[in-house]
Amino acid sequence: MTPPPDEGLKAGQVTDLLAGRCSAPFAILGLHPFGAPDGPGRVIRVFLPWARHVSVIRGQEVHPMERVHRDGLYRLDLPEEKSFFPYRLEVVDARDERLVLEDPYRFGPAVDEERVMAFLHGDELRVHEVLGARVRVHEGAEGALFAVWAPHARAVNLMGDMNGWDGRCHPMRSRGATGVWELFVPGIRMGCLYKYEIVTAAGERLVKADPCGRAVELRPATASAVWDPGGYAWEDASWMEARRSYRADDRPMSVYEAHLGSWRRPAAGSSEQWLSYRELADELLPYVADLGFTHLEILPVLEHPLDQSWGYQPLGFFAPTSRYGTPDDFRHFVDRAHRLGLGVLLDWVPGHFPRDAHGLALFDGTELYEHPDPRQALHPDWGTLTFDFGKPAVRSFLISSAIHWLEDYHLDGVRVDAVASMLYLDYSREEGEWVPNRHGGRENLEAVDFLKRLNDAIHRECPGAILVAEESTSWPRVSHGTDRDGLGFDQKWNMGWMNDTLAFMEAPARDRSRHYHRLTFSMVYAYSERFVLPLSHDEVVHGKRSLVAKMPGDPLEQLAHLRTLLAFQWAHPGKKLLFMGGELAQWREWSVDGELDWALLEHELHRGMRSLVRELNRLHRVEPALHVLDFHGDGFEWLDCHDQRRGTLSFLRWTKDWQDFVVVLVNFSPVRHEGFRLAVPFPGPYEVILDADAREFGGSGALPTATLETRPERLHGRHQVLELSLAPLTALYIKKVSP
Repeated sequence: MTPPPDEGLKAGQVTDLLAGRCSAPFAILGLHPFGAPDGPGRVIRVFLPWARHVSVIRGQEVHPMERVHRDGLYRLDLPEEKSFFPYRLEVVDARDERLVLEDPYRFGPAVDEERVMAFLHGDELRVHEVLGARVRVHEGAEGALFAVWAPHARAVNLMGDMNGWDGRCHPMRSRGATGVWELFVPGIRMGCLYKYEIVTAAGERLVKADPCGRAVELRPATASAVWDPGGYAWEDASWMEARRSYRADDRPMSVYEAHLGSWRRPAAGSSEQWLSYRELADELLPYVADLGFTHLEILPVLEHPLDQSWGYQPLGFFAPTSRYGTPDDFRHFVDRAHRLGLGVLLDWVPGHFPRDAHGLALFDGTELYEHPDPRQALHPDWGTLTFDFGKPAVRSFLISSAIHWLEDYHLDGVRVDAVASMLYLDYSREEGEWVPNRHGGRENLEAVDFLKRLNDAIHRECPGAILVAEESTSWPRVSHGTDRDGLGFDQKWNMGWMNDTLAFMEAPARDRSRHYHRLTFSMVYAYSERFVLPLSHDEVVHGKRSLVAKMPGDPLEQLAHLRTLLAFQWAHPGKKLLFMGGELAQWREWSVDGELDWALLEHELHRGMRSLVRELNRLHRVEPALHVLDFHGDGFEWLDCHDQRRGTLSFLRWTKDWQDFVVVLVNFSPVRHEGFRLAVPFPGPYEVILDADAREFGGSGALPTATLETRPERLHGRHQVLELSLAPLTALYIKKVSP
């Protein structure tokens, strides 16, 4: 059927509407004049393909509409009407049910164009408050405002629960040169599922999830869901106020890194695949707090399509994964952590995104979010797409994402993943596969600028939040302020310490003297950055073996090696990070498809390892020398870093102004050293405050006494020594006894 002629409509407008490619629906639908706006006569047009009958309700009057096209176009002519007026629609559907609805096409624009322009210029820091789906009241009606950036689209339709997934029913309004499309739909409530149907300039139809959507269906479904961010009553006001002045540099900081889905699984017989955010709040959080960690770092909970990516290939940059519950369930998780005294850090991935059809890739038929040059767009390691950091709107999108997690979910910091892959144009690329910067170099200048803007914005908007870089190269000044030519991060993972230390620990005992320098080299550069010492998830997966399985020797020796490693890590300058399962001495590699081997805790040796971690964290908190000068050279002094033959190290950790200290002695050798002489600064009695070989930790308990007396003797530039029997594969923390 050919659409009938309609005064005021251009040729093809109705055809485009019925075909779902209408770029100006408000020129057709809603209330319009017949001719001149101030002349007599009004017409109302409604497009409802699923309706059997439609009437207009105006006050107490009901006016049946004429169906002018079989596909569902209705019209009501009011020849004498001279004004515009509010109205509702009475609709009878195919089941003869009567519905009273508001007409979305009687409402004016709602998106804040000033903030849209700020987004386009890269200055809007909370684009999720401008775009996406937001429950609100507009012109007296309750509903949801949908807005999406698709500047190269020919038309954009809203599809979802509100229209039986027929995008023709809700074509969106173009905001002109801004590239934003919007539609206010009355009656929408939380939980309504939706997507955008984007008609490209070439006429192709793409069905996309909302880039700024705050909730998402459980995979493999991919729709976005309307969510109102204002519905949760937080109970952590005192924590958040204290966080504003928090400075991690001189505070104890030890981080338990966890993947929420594989820490523990539901009990046998449960129909659930994972523990929920609320169940994890009841189980994981008290466990981490009991072990004495100051922070919990969670692998990305940004919504992601593939379990095996561990969250590192996200598409929901504003949505916590629905695998474990709702956004408010995740808020409860963070709230409970704060009430237990735990900070929560989030792994966040701004470097790349997967190419799934419903995601950001070719979002409006063009390279909107990804780099336009295919040599730079495709990441060779992960098969993902890299963001175009030079595009202001993309910078605004990513910075808004980070601020969203810190503000809306009260997270205490973000660890930015794969920073090195962002900084270098030739990262994992061969010659000819990358394009030099404008100076001919390999540095990604746009990414550098983005990271500086990101860190400055978060420090300004979210004071006290911690920004951590996983940067695996020697890029200078990563954790220095942007005002000092740095990238602006607060901390950087010390991948050099991790690689060197694990290489030493994995070497057979007979070969360790050749690797001794690996233990000491980290102190050459220890204060060039504010370092975190990570034993992370990356080191216990993909054939790398678990921490304890890396160690040489028989099982008892492997456990002793791991106790020594952990005690050395906690004594070394820098903040600490341990991936889940390390505290259990889990023999099996981590797998995202299982859970930790909790049955190991039936064995005394594995319970002992967990007790050691708990005691290391306690000492880390209560002994200022072990944390206050983590990032300052005055806090560290070698006693002996040349004992490669016997495989021992000894050093001092000092407090400010050298008021207090802890002596650390580590024996990396499987050989006992009788009559071992240890240089110390002052005469008097000393006590062992930690013996990693103690029975309570699964060791031999061979230390004869916890109290030691000095004797005058010159050694390593000191004039006092302690003599002791040093057990194999152990670490001692020793303190001078106070008068």
